[in-house]
Amino acid sequence: MARQEESENPGRLKQIRLAYQMTKRVDRKVGLIVAAVGVVTFGVALAVGFIVDHPVYAGILGFLLAVLAMAVVFGRRAEKAAFGQMEGQPGAAAAVMQNMRRGWTVTPAVAANRNQDVVHRAVGRPGIVLVGEGNPNRVRALLAAEKKRMARIVSDVPVTDLVVGNGEGQVPLKKLQTTLMKMPRVLPGSQVTTVNDRLRALGDLMSNMPIPKGPMPKNLRMPRGKMR
Repeated sequence: MARQEESENPGRLKQIRLAYQMTKRVDRKVGLIVAAVGVVTFGVALAVGFIVDHPVYAGILGFLLAVLAMAVVFGRRAEKAAFGQMEGQPGAAAAVMQNMRRGWTVTPAVAANRNQDVVHRAVGRPGIVLVGEGNPNRVRALLAAEKKRMARIVSDVPVTDLVVGNGEGQVPLKKLQTTLMKMPRVLPGSQVTTVNDRLRALGDLMSNMPIPKGPMPKNLRMPRGKMR
């Protein structure tokens, strides 16, 4: 057990160091701000301890509160920096969606075009959610086509479409996960599983279809023996 804890701690410290380095590239003052939050929190707690004549206990409590405050502030600034670097990059919405908590099945790039506009699909208790990223005008056409296809396959499941962006009627990337998690839950868990199985089977069927490559022959005729 001791060896396992020793092996885990370096990994965690490395993750913290990498997160700090990534944040530092975007937020130059992150170190000063986090340190200032810790000092102020500890100072306030210690001052209260002297007032109530318990500086030692207040100092211990202040240290713990300072560490907690520093962790919260650093976490928020690191998250903001990460979203800032991801925003505008192809596949950013899919990366955010795949980091959601359990209860969602995310399929990236279910539809795309040559301009790198893509539509991702998420299935959960709110139903099917199609998330488009790219040029708003082009991606809405992709969303409309995919929404019609979903309506034919699973007509009894609500289908919602969202466009990621900072314009009017769009969902900012940093709010995408929150928006999805706050959507009303209208499907039972069993139906979510059924929908996922149906979509997965459809995907496997389409990927295994013997579709010929190249243009179809103009004078192609079906054999009569195969027709009923």
